[in-house]
Amino acid sequence: MMKFIGFLLLWQILGNPFVALLLIFFILYVLDRRFIGFFPSLTKPFKRMRKTSSLRQQIRLNPNDVSSKYELASLLLERKKYSEANQILTEILPRMDQDSHVLCDLGLTYIKLGDIGVGEKYILEGLNINPRTGYGQPYLELAKVFTQSDKDKTYHYLKEFRDIHSSSCESYYLLGKLYEQSGRKEEAKEAYKEVIEIYRSLPKYMKRHERKWAMLSRMKSK
Repeated sequence: MMKFIGFLLLWQILGNPFVALLLIFFILYVLDRRFIGFFPSLTKPFKRMRKTSSLRQQIRLNPNDVSSKYELASLLLERKKYSEANQILTEILPRMDQDSHVLCDLGLTYIKLGDIGVGEKYILEGLNINPRTGYGQPYLELAKVFTQSDKDKTYHYLKEFRDIHSSSCESYYLLGKLYEQSGRKEEAKEAYKEVIEIYRSLPKYMKRHERKWAMLSRMKSK
């Protein structure tokens, strides 16, 4: 109701309903980016593209620059260009086969390309070298992969992730969804309530990142 009244007021002030609507969307977007994080950043893709272009140029000048190749592969992963990222990571693996980040990222590209078995193998190799790689995020990625096909593995990987990153609202939210899918409604509600409790206990600087999961859990716990 308040949004509708605000829209009418802006319409009267600006004299154009389309401009008023655009302004409301802009305000909502700014507030979301500042406090919640449901909407994606509009500027980040352009920054990634510029950095990607710069790294490609650097690699052309120095084809043996392994660190630049890894950085490029990481950016390609963010841009969901999994095939190219996989090619680069496979190329640098012989020189970085003890780097847990390279192994986990390579595993993730295989998973995104549909080869889950190989992807899981590489990720576990990386986590065996350093279980805290990416603050345990690879465990969470594995948990998501097996949500539909192997709930035992999902529970196992979620537990591993929570042991490393116990303040993660996302992991408990995912656990709640798993319980929900299994028909375990009471346990699902408890998991969603746990998200809210974790969120309340977080320091202020961490709440921005976790607020999305807390809001979703609040809606599901009612």
